[in-house]
Amino acid sequence: MAQNSSFDIVSEVNLQEVDNALNQAQKEIGQRYDFKGSKSSLDFRQKEKEIVVIADDDFKLRSVIEILQSKLIKRSVPVKALRYGAVEPAANSTIRQVVSLRVGIDREDAKTLVKMIKDSKLKVQAQIMEDQVRVMGKNKDDLQQVIKLLRETDFPFAMQFVNYR
Repeated sequence: MAQNSSFDIVSEVNLQEVDNALNQAQKEIGQRYDFKGSKSSLDFRQKEKEIVVIADDDFKLRSVIEILQSKLIKRSVPVKALRYGAVEPAANSTIRQVVSLRVGIDREDAKTLVKMIKDSKLKVQAQIMEDQVRVMGKNKDDLQQVIKLLRETDFPFAMQFVNYR
């Protein structure tokens, strides 16, 4: 008897790894000569899933974000999971930028994934389940074709494939 196989497409971020990367970035900012006497800092709001970057000027802000990204990459946190807010003035003549972490696939992106899977003409079904997409099919080769198709496409968000059964 044929049994359905399935997998889920999710967009997750390991918050502990983000915290570790932030600690490493703060240590590097404290040790670097070009940041001596600077008011540059990183603040992680874990509940809101936001990182607040504060710097003296635009150049230092870009440098802090570059350091943060390199530490996140080393910790296997996808950089596509970062959504950058607007640069705004802050206290003591500094500037601030809020970087939010994208966790979960939003509705519009999920609809795009489902449409792409249906347009592939493979014998699989895709359905949106809150902030993830489940793909089901009788043939495991079709499921692997879907994974290959999605990996080859460049989406504006990070995605992982889990619960492969």
